[in-house]
Amino acid sequence: MTERKKPDADLRNYYTVFWELGLLAALVIFIIAVRMDLTSENPEEYTMDEQEVVEMEEIIQTRQIETPPPPPRPPVPVEVPNDEIIEDVDIDISADLDLGGQLDQPPPPPPEEEEEEEDFFVVVEEMPELIGGLAELQSKINYPEMARRAGIEGRVYIQFIVNEEGEVENPQVIRGIGGGADEEALRVVSEAKFKPGMQRGRPVRVQYSLPIFFRLQN
Repeated sequence: MTERKKPDADLRNYYTVFWELGLLAALVIFIIAVRMDLTSENPEEYTMDEQEVVEMEEIIQTRQIETPPPPPRPPVPVEVPNDEIIEDVDIDISADLDLGGQLDQPPPPPPEEEEEEEDFFVVVEEMPELIGGLAELQSKINYPEMARRAGIEGRVYIQFIVNEEGEVENPQVIRGIGGGADEEALRVVSEAKFKPGMQRGRPVRVQYSLPIFFRLQN
């Protein structure tokens, strides 16, 4: 058997009443909320700090005027007793000066040294000739041990005078390579013999130069 509900217990019969009561309550709450003053009594005031203003002042460059030092004080004159008597002195001018005599003349200047004229030629009609040739002269070279160890190679230029007899005078190194090669080149050239140079059919002294080669053999 199924139980039947009582008509008084059915909530649907009161739906309209509940809806009206809820609408009335919402309306009352809305009216109260509208009339309520939500502003605070003492609102906080925010004050902003004033920005510090920096003023730029133009600095005028001053120049210090240097004042000259004061002049020194003049010396104070001091009174000196004038008791001394200066005797007159006779100066005999005629005794010192002999106007009639001869004056001493300054010593003569030293004689100028005469430049020695060169007694050799640079270019002649027939230049000197090396007897035996340069190859024979090169064969007489003893390679210096110092230059060999240092690996020094090159040319040594020797300048000298070939006299009337074809002999070498005053040999000098005008460009060297060092390592003992310069001294060896001087030795070899000093022993060289030449056919003298000729000018107008007679032997003359002639300036001459020779290159001496130094080359290591592998």
